Amino acid sequence: MLDCSISVGFESRTFAACHSIISHFSVLIRRNKSKAAKVTKEAFREFLSIFRFLRPYRWAYFLGTLFLVLSSGATLAFPTIMGQLMDVTDQQVLNQNALLLMVIFLANAVFSFFRVYLFDYGAQHGLADIRKTAYAHMVRLPMHFFATRRIGELNSRIAADVSVLQTTFTVNLAELGRQIATIIGGIVLISLISGKLTLFMLAVVPVIMVAAVVFGWFIRRLSSNTQDLLADTNTIVDETLQSIASVKSFTNELFETGRYQEKMQEVVRVALKGSRFRALFISFVVFAGFGGIVLVVWYGLMLKNAGELSFGDLTSFILYTGFLGGAIAGLANLYTEVSKAVGATETLLDILKEPTEDLPATAAELAPALVLKGQIEFRNLSFYYPSRTDIEVLKGIHLNILPGERVALVGPSGSGKSTLSNLLLRFYDPTGGQLLVDGKAINEYDLHRYREHIAIVPQEVLLFGGTIRENIGYGKQGASEEEIVAAAEKANAMEFIKDFPEGFDTVVGERGVQLSGGQRQRIAIARAVLNDPTILILDEATSSLDSESEKHVQIALDQVMEGRTSLVIAHRLSTIRNADKIVVLEKGLIRESGKHEELMAREDGLYQKLSQLQLEQA
Repeated sequence: MLDCSISVGFESRTFAACHSIISHFSVLIRRNKSKAAKVTKEAFREFLSIFRFLRPYRWAYFLGTLFLVLSSGATLAFPTIMGQLMDVTDQQVLNQNALLLMVIFLANAVFSFFRVYLFDYGAQHGLADIRKTAYAHMVRLPMHFFATRRIGELNSRIAADVSVLQTTFTVNLAELGRQIATIIGGIVLISLISGKLTLFMLAVVPVIMVAAVVFGWFIRRLSSNTQDLLADTNTIVDETLQSIASVKSFTNELFETGRYQEKMQEVVRVALKGSRFRALFISFVVFAGFGGIVLVVWYGLMLKNAGELSFGDLTSFILYTGFLGGAIAGLANLYTEVSKAVGATETLLDILKEPTEDLPATAAELAPALVLKGQIEFRNLSFYYPSRTDIEVLKGIHLNILPGERVALVGPSGSGKSTLSNLLLRFYDPTGGQLLVDGKAINEYDLHRYREHIAIVPQEVLLFGGTIRENIGYGKQGASEEEIVAAAEKANAMEFIKDFPEGFDTVVGERGVQLSGGQRQRIAIARAVLNDPTILILDEATSSLDSESEKHVQIALDQVMEGRTSLVIAHRLSTIRNADKIVVLEKGLIRESGKHEELMAREDGLYQKLSQLQLEQA
């Protein structure tokens, strides 16, 4: 599991984008869920590779297939015995055949139960393994992967795509086997009844079924267009409700209402067009389906009248024809479902192929504990983000930070302050130069053990939806109650925790909405304290707080930074006056460095200008 500092650091930088992305991507999922992927050879090979997750449960599929064969055999026996019943005149034989049918139905029910359960058993375990593997892989992917991917898309890989596979593994595989067995067995059995009638049926019924399938595909395309337009209306609703304050402040209620009504009219227009074709399709199916049966019955009666077929054989033939028609039509639907599964597999496996960070997959793979003093050196360091190779964010940075030293990073937005902390956490690797900790390049350390020594307190804290105890305890798995209480006290959080009736058992709500900004910040500080880091990163930890909250948080931060190497990223210069060293960055370069008094004494210095500007704004 990733440690608290990594999780919180990532969440704080992506939440604003994620909230919008997830809601909008859900629309994209709705748009595309009815569109089957084109099944190419490569895509089908990828699809087959996903079956490796089912290999440990192959015994369940083997037994399920056995019961599927037995169930199909019992089903195919029904028309033959039913036909024999029609020709029986002896009451005793009639009773025996009727009893035999009931036994077959009972056996079929038992076979069906085990078929469904065994296929579901293997599928559910295999799907759980897929989800666990995908999640474990995703959380070990490097940060540059998340910088170029939508969070909603990644979430859908585990949720929507695996759900598509669930239908395939639990239902479609068994149905495919059953339909194929029905078609093969049915054709063999009707051939034994009457070769002439079989040839006639194969010349009529499959043609009607294929025509129905093609017509049905066209109808689905029209329905898909309706769903697309309906998704657009949902987008309007999502955007409007998420920005309801802006809508009302600009008095655009009538505009938004009109926009929605216009889109809904378009939905109605396309939906009615689809309804006309759907009505034609149903009429065609009714006419063609019953017409096909009438033709088969007509030709069968001709053969019966000619003495080539008994009434019971004709009855059996008609029942088999119905089975075959349903099986042929079902194959087309199964192909559509398999196509969806192929597309879902392709996108899921694309992510599983992505190279991960060098992190342990299990506790048994953990490297021995690491001891760090906290000396940091940026040596001629340069960097650009993988997604923006044309923009060099850091240019030849030279900076040495001693163990236990408190260093503040200041400068205009985009100067590279947060990038330095990202590099220190090894979210990214430098593109030039070196970053050393205790005189050793950080990529030579075991990544998991290295990150254990770093904690971050971000500007916007996102807590988990559990209790205060769980949120603080996230900083150190298995921490005792005494350790959690001590961390809360050091973070100056006990002041408000003890005022809650439930104390540490207080549920903070989704993303910590039940707490104020200052309270959330102190919970994050307590979590960092519990982690007991060698290096502490404070990423504008007080910039969004009011004066009273800032006072409490700053007191907590001063206590936490004591004796630790601290990197403080700040816009509000009043909070870093007591730093051991202030580093001023601009456009990826270090412009100035020194204590507050030294930098303020420099005429026309950048730090002095920033300080004067903030003073004027205040």
